[in-house]
Amino acid sequence: MSGNAIRDTFFEECEELLEALVEGLAQMEEAPDDLQVVNAVFRAVHSIKGGAGAFALDRLVTFAHTFETVMDKVRDRDLSVDDRLMALFHRSGDMLSDLVAAARDETPLDPAAEGELIEALESYLGPASEEEEFSFDAVSLDLGGDTPASLPEIPLAKIADSAPDGAATGPASEKTYRIRFTPTRALYENGHEPLLLFDALAELGTLCVLLDLSGLPSFDAFDPQDSCLDWTLLLTTAEPETALDEVFEFVEGLCTLEITTAPPPAPTEAELPTPDLPQPAARPAPPAAESAAAPPPPKPEARGPKPTLRVDLDRVDRLINTVGELIINQAMISQRIEELDLPTVAHLTNELEAYKLLARDIQEGVMAIRAQPVKPLFQRMSRIVREASDATGKKARLVTVGDSTEVDKTVIERLADPLTHMIRNAVDHGLEHPERRLERGKEAQGTIRLSASHRSGSVFIEIADDGAGLDRAAILRKAREKGLVAPEVELTNPEIDNLLFLPGFSTANQVSNLSGRGVGMDVVKNAVQALGGRISITSIPEKGTTFTIVLPLTLAVMDGFVISVAKETMVVPIASILETIRPNARDTHVIGTSSEVVKIRGSYVPIVDVAANLGLDAGDADRGGSILLLVSTETQGLTALRVTGIHDQRQVVIKSLESNYAAIPGVSAATILGDGKIALILDPDELIKLSRLSEPEGTETKLMPEPGHV
Repeated sequence: MSGNAIRDTFFEECEELLEALVEGLAQMEEAPDDLQVVNAVFRAVHSIKGGAGAFALDRLVTFAHTFETVMDKVRDRDLSVDDRLMALFHRSGDMLSDLVAAARDETPLDPAAEGELIEALESYLGPASEEEEFSFDAVSLDLGGDTPASLPEIPLAKIADSAPDGAATGPASEKTYRIRFTPTRALYENGHEPLLLFDALAELGTLCVLLDLSGLPSFDAFDPQDSCLDWTLLLTTAEPETALDEVFEFVEGLCTLEITTAPPPAPTEAELPTPDLPQPAARPAPPAAESAAAPPPPKPEARGPKPTLRVDLDRVDRLINTVGELIINQAMISQRIEELDLPTVAHLTNELEAYKLLARDIQEGVMAIRAQPVKPLFQRMSRIVREASDATGKKARLVTVGDSTEVDKTVIERLADPLTHMIRNAVDHGLEHPERRLERGKEAQGTIRLSASHRSGSVFIEIADDGAGLDRAAILRKAREKGLVAPEVELTNPEIDNLLFLPGFSTANQVSNLSGRGVGMDVVKNAVQALGGRISITSIPEKGTTFTIVLPLTLAVMDGFVISVAKETMVVPIASILETIRPNARDTHVIGTSSEVVKIRGSYVPIVDVAANLGLDAGDADRGGSILLLVSTETQGLTALRVTGIHDQRQVVIKSLESNYAAIPGVSAATILGDGKIALILDPDELIKLSRLSEPEGTETKLMPEPGHV
């Protein structure tokens, strides 16, 4: 493995460690006295420091060392965790993430903030904040073969905290572990260093190291790439064995490892240090030599992690495209068999159905490769909340729900910026200042709730705050001042809420680092729509505001209704359809010169003629036998789309129009049907916008709010 590949692997591991760090700090807020949680945070920081040391990333090592030293004092109960220290830990975690990113991308990072945090951390170390003094243990050598016995002393820095002369052994709760560690060639090729592992073990207790050189070949046969060394380590510690496992977790599968808890017997001459080496003061007794008559113990099998494979994303995308073609091919075969009008043959039908199910299973399996939990994205939002709170002088905390929900990787990447905008707005505009919250009988600290879930084949992401809710009077007043709404026009609450998505709209009176420039919610809406999703607002005065984002599970395949519009075959995403209606003549009414509405359970819903908006001639005959698709849009409420007919519900492969042809108003993408024809995939939101734009001035249809029981 090349040096660059090893370095890339280190930074990939850092991402996982930083995720564990953020999660651990969040758990520390809830249970600051839970030693297991504190240990998890400490290990994450320590592991990053150890890997950074191998690549000489000095700034990262220095900061991580200071961070872990303070964490170590918390582990030893020398420090109690309060709100001030917890906030410092969060900021230190953010800085650690920045340092990792700067080292990975080789970009400059201002040292001022870094130095400020180091000073703040060192303030908790007291006057004795200097580097801990480590005593050195001489390495005991088990010399085999003709290896000369007169070797010089080989000290290992930071390997063992040897007990002082005459010191008693540890408390009764401590155990002595015997660790047999034999690295393989792959361990060194992956950039791992045994010294760093021993350093980590030494921090758990008292460590004695014995080096076995019996496997060292003669000089002529020596290969520097081979692994010839074998270690036996004695560790006396109060930590459980799982703590030892975590030290070696990054070299699992790259070494032979055996950990036993049996107390070591008295040492024999063969295992005592050679006379030429100075014997360290009081330390745990080395293990006894194996009896010459007893057969040697079998080598334990190397512990291996769950096998994983890193694959280029381009390769996965190509595989997804191939699976899409497979689904199209299956639909074509089905279509051809239907056209042949063959007699019913049971086995042919069964085989065709099996092919269909197999194609769908393959598609779902391939899409699962791209699916990732939203947890890393949600964790990033914790930092946004903290920074926004500091900038506004407000107190806020983030609560996440459903962060294990899996979403397509592309969706996650493109959702980061919209979520960042919305989280900042929730703190800046949604939450009140602590004094105001206390006056209203609320807690001084506000809550931002970020949740994700799967519903009806879509991903629902909600951003909710417990603030004052939207000030609709202020929103409407600002919109009229900007000329976005005519003075005489009266708007419903949902219509006022949706003014927030207009370009250039902002209710902030002053420009700040977070708001006031009129850029934000319109960008959010455009980004969500580009993902094939939609966004809606629900707000209750004095209770808070909730933004709901609905996204497709994947950007490659979707379920839809195959419909007829005039004489063309098209597809409507099934996620946007609430129900289908075949209306009676008495239920439809004309308003003005051309607008139509349909009465549905006591409410009037506007009708949008899809054919007319796309420039197609449906004809009066088709209009009379039309079907209505009741859809829900965020900007216009409920709307009924008039189509000629519904043929089927099926899974279709999404093909981009913009990359293959050009953007078409009212159409989001295209697909290939079983007969080989191309069908356009409609965008209900855009169709309704086209309808509004095409209406003569002064004849706009007033849309009814969505019925609560639909």
